[in-house]
Amino acid sequence: MLQVRGLCCGYGRSQVLFGMDLDIGPGEIVGLLGRNGMGKTTLVRSVMGLIRPTAGEIVFGGRPIGAMAPHRVARQGIALVPEGRQVFGNLSVLEHLTAFRRAGAGGAQPWTPERLFELFPRLAERRSHMGGQLSGGEQQMLAIARALVTNPQLLILDEATEGLAPLVREEVWKVLARVRQAGHAMLVIDKYVQRLIGVADRHVIIEKGRPVWSGTSQQLDADRGLWARYLGL
Repeated sequence: MLQVRGLCCGYGRSQVLFGMDLDIGPGEIVGLLGRNGMGKTTLVRSVMGLIRPTAGEIVFGGRPIGAMAPHRVARQGIALVPEGRQVFGNLSVLEHLTAFRRAGAGGAQPWTPERLFELFPRLAERRSHMGGQLSGGEQQMLAIARALVTNPQLLILDEATEGLAPLVREEVWKVLARVRQAGHAMLVIDKYVQRLIGVADRHVIIEKGRPVWSGTSQQLDADRGLWARYLGL
């Protein structure tokens, strides 16, 4: 579904990614791991069209998207849950889900506001509340629901549980498990490796803008030396 080959990019004269490769198949969950500053978010921004690559290619569904504007990338069927949530403070929960609602490619049961309220009962209780009136955990739930209501083929989550209280964090992990059961492909960046292992099929570790390891959840769980060497855990 997604193929990244030899990707190089950065910010001005500062290069961040040096020949990055990544593959995600239909319905596959891939964890993207690495210490802070290694290039994970830069890779996501490149896929979403927010940064123009200087070399390499990004292909989604057999179509090159590396030169596309962000809105065109989103129309291809990729949705991002950004780091920092970025909900609109002056829109209600229901207005978020109505404004971003988009028909999917077909085949799977579509995500509608009503179905998402079943997935997030707390949002259902606060459907008339403005984004700025929600707690941090509720804003994160809204960010995930806002992405899902576009009915993407690929869902990207950048630090979806960062800064959340433990109980809310576990609630987000349970939601991701249910989204997995619905057959969505996902790219997940998160520092809670043990929980990510329970959700993802495979993992890719980035070190200084390059992939240094890839393997299954079982392989990552069995080799704690990788955790100490590349993740600081």
